[in-house]
Formats: sequence, C-alpha cells, structure tokens
Amino acid sequence: MADERLQLILLCCHPALRRESRSALALRLVIGTPTEQIARLFLVPTSTMAARLTRAKRKIVLAGIPIGAPLEDELRSRLDEVCRTIYLAFTAGYTPGAGPDLSRADLAGEAVRLATVLHDLVPDATQVRATLALLLLQHSRRDARQRHGRLVTLADQDRSMWHDDEIRIGLGLAAGLRPDEGFAEELRLQALIAGEHARAPTEAATDWTAIAGHYADLEARTGSAVVRLNHAVAVAEVEGPRAGLALIVGLDEILRDNHRVAAVRAELARRLGDTELARTSYRKAIDLCSNDIERTHLRARLDVLHTPDP
Repeated sequence: MADERLQLILLCCHPALRRESRSALALRLVIGTPTEQIARLFLVPTSTMAARLTRAKRKIVLAGIPIGAPLEDELRSRLDEVCRTIYLAFTAGYTPGAGPDLSRADLAGEAVRLATVLHDLVPDATQVRATLALLLLQHSRRDARQRHGRLVTLADQDRSMWHDDEIRIGLGLAAGLRPDEGFAEELRLQALIAGEHARAPTEAATDWTAIAGHYADLEARTGSAVVRLNHAVAVAEVEGPRAGLALIVGLDEILRDNHRVAAVRAELARRLGDTELARTSYRKAIDLCSNDIERTHLRARLDVLHTPDP
C-alpha cells in the first residue's frame, strides 16, 4: 500500500465493524481527530460517540482483524467508507468547530493527499474521482478564507488568492463524472456544486440556479438537514431571502447545537429587513458558536444592525 495511513483507514473500514463506527474509528485512530469533534461531524452526543469508538476498538481485537493491504475486490468493496472517512477528515480540518482556528490547512491538506493516493490506486471509481475533485476545489480557497485573523465570506473573498492549479485539476475531474448511484452520486453532486463556485470569476457570476438544483437533488437523496440548510442558502440567492427562510423552518430541532442554522436565519432576515429576527438569530448563533473567529464575525454582523429605538 502506497500510504500507511490509507492502509489503516482500510482496516478501520473492515466489514466486520458496524457501519456507523467505521469512519469514526478511522478519524480517531488514524487522523487523531478528537472524539468531541467526531461527534459533531456525526451529529451525535460526545458520550454516544465515545461508547461507539470503544465498542469498535474492542471488536477489532476480538475479531482478530488483520492489518494488511486488502485484495483488489476487498478494496473496492470498502471504497464508500474510505471516501467518507477522507472527506470527514478534510471537513475536520476545513471547519474544525471549537477553538481559535477557522481552519487547519495542514489537516485538510493531508486529506487531499490521501484522496490523491486513493485515486492513483483506483482512478476509475466514481466516488474516488468525485472525492478528489471535491476536496481540491474546496481546498483551493484556503488562503482567501480569512484576512488579518478575521473570517472572509465566500462572497467577499479575493479570488486571485484561490489556487488555480487545484481548481483546474478539480474541474477536470468533475467534468469526467457521470451520474451514479448511492454515495458515489452524493459525492458527484457535491463536486458539481463546488465546481460552480470555483469556476465563477466573481460572486455575481455564480450560477446559483445550478447550485440550488444540485442541492435539491442531494437533499432528495440524503434527507440531510445540513444539506437542506445549504440548499436554503442557494434558494435564497435565486428566489429571495423569504424562500430561503421557509426552507430552514424546523431545522433548529434537528440541528439543535449547530450555530449555522441561526446564522443563516440571521443573514436572510437581515436581507429581508426583519431586524428583530436578525438580531435574535445572531445572538443565538453567537451563544452556540464555539469557534473564536466565527464568533467574532457573528458579533460584528450583529453590531452593524441598527440599534432599536428606546
């Protein structure tokens, strides 16, 4: 195996382990992601994830699962879980959640490298090609995401700071993808969304109609509340903030501890002119946010709202 980490990920994705534990175990043992952050990625309590990881580690010992490169057919049978693990590892670096860092480019870059190694091994697999395309396109924006320690939104990023070589390769990979099934299709749709952002020379030139369409397909396939939140943002760009707000109704209960629901509601309410809803939502987002840079950004957005009359 070309990369020891990839080999260990394959071990953690062994079919003898419960499906819900495979990627989580790989993140903990191979990438070193803290249990609390893994729980956030999987939208479960930390205690639940800790118990899940303990059971999975015990299973490896009791089942005597060997460490070694799987045969070709075994490798292909585990590709979905391996790609899911690499993507979650990238997400853990790209949006680490708690702490002082907006992102960890080193961790995200390691995930890109693992995706590249996997693509070298099985370049014809849709999910592998889509994973590498998606990660390259998102990682290409890393240098523009903050300035002087402050968050810079996608709309305000200096696109000359994006890595054109990574965008070119990512778009080339995405262009060769054909509709598929299962997780491979989910990754393909995400790569297409990232591609629309990457190819737009300005925020105004972004094809939000295409992005909203891809998110609608992705939401229909996954039923994911996080996807619906992103879908709402895209719909708001196409149909206006009121349409976006309608799509996030009920998400607070599903994504109870996720500050981004309140943050999106605040932004859309502000655009709609509902200052009171915007102010309330910004405050809720600030209370829930555990990342220092994002919290500073949210406070700044709240500060620019007009102070209510006495």
